[in-house]
Formats: sequence, structure tokens, C-alpha cells
Amino acid sequence: MLLNGLPSRALLHLVENLAFLRWDDSFAKAIGMSHRTYQRHASAGAKPLSPEQSGRTWKFAEVLAKATSIFGSMQEAEQWLERPAIGLNQHKPIDLLATPAGVELVEDFLVRLEHSVYA
Repeated sequence: MLLNGLPSRALLHLVENLAFLRWDDSFAKAIGMSHRTYQRHASAGAKPLSPEQSGRTWKFAEVLAKATSIFGSMQEAEQWLERPAIGLNQHKPIDLLATPAGVELVEDFLVRLEHSVYA
């Protein structure tokens, strides 16, 4: 499904259901799409997301779901994504989602938080 491209409505659904996050540079980099491109996808009859955009959208949703599970609410998870984290060398988790290596760091950090292992 990701190779063929997620339907644009999948990204629209994700964005419409965010409690705290809004489209900004960090969010755009995490998804791999400019705000203008997002607006084109929001228009009726838009084509599916590219495989890269699909993968990044999927990964963002996975990270958000894991953080929501750990922090207890989507709003808390979204706020966590926007705050510098000591365990991530004072980087905001959402900024790290712009690269595969950064995604891995955030996912590993969430596992440590889940198991109360911070070092």
C-alpha cells in the first residue's frame, strides 16, 4: 500500500485529527511535504501520496500512536513532540522525524520511556 501511495485522504484525516500540532516547518519536514503540496492534496480529486510521503506519514502516525500510548493522550503526545528532550540531546522529537536516523532515535527513546530506562 505504501509503495502505491496512501490516499491523500489518509494524510488529511491525520492532520484534521491532531489536537495540538499545526502545519509548520517541523511538521512539513517530518511528513516530507510543503504546506502548498498538502493544500493540493487537500483539494478534491488529488492523486495519492508519493511512496516517500506515504512512508513518512505512516511513520509519523506510528510514532504519534506510540507516544499517545505512553503519555496517555494524543494532546500530551503532540506536546511532547514539540518539546526539547534531554534524552534526545535537547532536540525536539518532531525535528528528528525528518530523517530515518532521527526516526530511529525517537523510536528508541520512546521504548526507553515506556520501560522507564532513560540512559
